[in-house]
Amino acid sequence: MSREPAGTRPRGALPPHSAHPAAPLTRSWTPNRPVDLAALFGPLRRGSGDPCLRTLGDAYWWATNTDEGPGTLALRQRRGTVLATAWGPGAAQLVEGLPALCGAGDDDGGFVAHHPVVALARRTLPGLRLCATGRVWDVLLAAVLEQKVTSTEAWRSWRELARRFGGRAPGPDGVDLRVPPGPARLRSITDWQWHQCGVDGARRRTLLAVAGVASRLERAVALGGEEGRALLRMVPGVGEWTAAEVAQRAWGDPDAVSVGDYHLSHTVGWALLGRRVDDEGMLALLAPYAGQRHRAVRYLTAVASRAPRRGPRLSPRDYRAC
Repeated sequence: MSREPAGTRPRGALPPHSAHPAAPLTRSWTPNRPVDLAALFGPLRRGSGDPCLRTLGDAYWWATNTDEGPGTLALRQRRGTVLATAWGPGAAQLVEGLPALCGAGDDDGGFVAHHPVVALARRTLPGLRLCATGRVWDVLLAAVLEQKVTSTEAWRSWRELARRFGGRAPGPDGVDLRVPPGPARLRSITDWQWHQCGVDGARRRTLLAVAGVASRLERAVALGGEEGRALLRMVPGVGEWTAAEVAQRAWGDPDAVSVGDYHLSHTVGWALLGRRVDDEGMLALLAPYAGQRHRAVRYLTAVASRAPRRGPRLSPRDYRAC
């Protein structure tokens, strides 16, 4: 991105848009309770170098696939109001989904903090909301890439796939964003290109299986909850962890726990007991939050320190060198 001379644009203002077949769409929305955009977009960001989600000034820029095609959404806040500008074929769908994306459908009214650390987190983070993108494909693609590898490996593959096989995101000049590759584009990737992107055979097979039924999997959003997660798990290679990761983002599932995560059970155990626990122990600790377990986890991971390491750090593997 080129640097503009100082003083040419107010800090945080959106850059002027380039000529485009359709003018950008705008919308403002005032939530009835605080919304923290940084916490909202945190689960959607795949590392600091994510080419599909960037922060420029005080605006959050997100490129994604929609039912109507690719779209770019820029969000910022002014005095409690969320201001949105959207470009591309998917612009209408993105501005229509603005409230849901910002957690309008996230009902935490029945949530009770059963542990002091959870109660403290809730007081400290009143704007923490569960986002709902309304779409499965992009978040499922990212979740499969994160299966059984380090975050460094997964995020590197996400960047490579988006840059090599995703399209340039619609929007203004000077904002370099990429839209994740869609199912059809993903199916056209050759074995050698998968190798160059650092994706091993197991994840590749799962991604191709997902791409083959992608349109049917979008129904999981309407189903929601366990029924939606069960639909995702019907695809070979999509297990409990992957389905939960998608549910948390696609429809803001407040009870979807990422069982099988390498660090999560340790973090929950350390925060609530001062010691590590396994997945079974984590689920027992979260039992009082039935129906809202993921929300409790979000509060815990936002404020709790990670359990001390007791073994060697996992080393990222580079499949491109194999």
